Amino acid sequence: MKALVLGATGGMGSAIVYELLVRGVEVTAFARNIEKLNKLFKDQKVKLVQGDVFNKEQVNRAVKNADIVFHSINIPYEQWEGQQPILMGNILDAVQKSGAKLAIVDNIYAYGRNPGTLVTETTRMSPHTKKGKIRLELNSMVKESGVPMLIAHFPDFYGPHAENTLLDYTFQAIANGKKARFVGNQMLPREFIYTPDGAKAICELAMQDRFEGGHWNIPGTSTITGKEIIELVRELTGYEKKVSTVSKNMIRLLGVFDPGMREMVEMFYLNEDPVVLDGGKYEREIGLIPMTPYEEGFQKTLESIAQ
Repeated sequence: MKALVLGATGGMGSAIVYELLVRGVEVTAFARNIEKLNKLFKDQKVKLVQGDVFNKEQVNRAVKNADIVFHSINIPYEQWEGQQPILMGNILDAVQKSGAKLAIVDNIYAYGRNPGTLVTETTRMSPHTKKGKIRLELNSMVKESGVPMLIAHFPDFYGPHAENTLLDYTFQAIANGKKARFVGNQMLPREFIYTPDGAKAICELAMQDRFEGGHWNIPGTSTITGKEIIELVRELTGYEKKVSTVSKNMIRLLGVFDPGMREMVEMFYLNEDPVVLDGGKYEREIGLIPMTPYEEGFQKTLESIAQ
């Protein structure tokens, strides 16, 4: 079996590459940054391809010999409206031509606000944000294409190489002994997924050939508060400085000067009324969801930052 991982230098993409290697799959890792590809996979039996997913010819060439394509590419929020449909269109075109199957790494934005219960795959998707509506439109594009596919929904990531995430923002400062901040209410329970766990789950779906067009929720280990996260990290690192809170108004103020921050404001609802996933479908049809204890996941993540 041959697999292509698009976005292989990202947190989930790199974890998927490593998981496929463990399973004996022949892997091609595709990303724009060849230096980062070499750094991540220099000692691995991985074919490295430098390319741009916005270049149709490069995508077609990379997908041509793959049996399964994992789409784990992410782009900055401020590019979503104009670029996400083009990105997905290029991938779908290449997959249709090659006859490959498609596994998509997705978030929880399309579900919209917390419905008051755990979110299942049958929960009506009713996004109220621009980015949630874009995700729903992308899902519709994929379904209408007719390609064999699956969509895996994950909560916020943390883990080795999972940069530009909420917890990475906090962990980077702590690992470097700087003043750290936590985004959102520190007393509010939220869930986060350790990227190697997410990679195991989506790879298992792919290996079991679950490409019938279904959605799959992959929850984190459990819900955890910011206060609990900080306490665990203090125990692991000895960090003693105060960890302050980043509020919605602070992000809104930063957004005056930073378009990325400006786009984060509408997603802040996830820090006020969190959406929590139900993984019952996966457990019934596939098996136990990989769930690394937070303490272990945090330790490995912090070690990765220190390298």
